[in-house]
Amino acid sequence: MIITIKNKKCLPSAAKKLLKAAGDYRIFAFYGAMGSGKTTIIKHLCKTLGAVDVATSPTFTIVNEYKTKAGGSIYHFDFYRIKKIEEVFDFGIEEYFAGGSYCFLEWAELAEDALPATDIVKIQISVAENNQRVLCVLMA
Repeated sequence: MIITIKNKKCLPSAAKKLLKAAGDYRIFAFYGAMGSGKTTIIKHLCKTLGAVDVATSPTFTIVNEYKTKAGGSIYHFDFYRIKKIEEVFDFGIEEYFAGGSYCFLEWAELAEDALPATDIVKIQISVAENNQRVLCVLMA
C-alpha cells in the first residue's frame, strides 16, 4: 500500500488511512532518512488515537508514553542512539509489544532483531518531489 502526503495539511487524513489499513495491528516500524518525517507522522497518529499529550521525539529517553483520552497508553520509541541490540532487550521491548498498546518505532532498522516477525506494520518513508512524503506500507 502506498500513501502519498502532499503537504502537512494532508497528515491527519494520512494518519487515519494508515490506522484503518492496519486494522488490529499495534506495532508500527518506521524506516526513513533523517528529516523524512517519522516523528511528524507519529505525532499525527497519536493525535488521531486520542493522545492527550503532544508526541515528541524520544531520542534521549528511547521511549515516551502518551496517555489517551480513553485511559490507554501509546508508546513511541526512537532507536537512533542504540549501540547494541541488547539495549533494546534490556528495557523490556517484548513486554511493550505483548501489552496490546500501540507501539510506534523510529529507526526500526537499528532494532530489527528485536522486532516481531508477524503482526507488524512496516512503513518506509521517502521524500519525493515538491517535499511530498511517500509511505510504502507493508503488513507482515
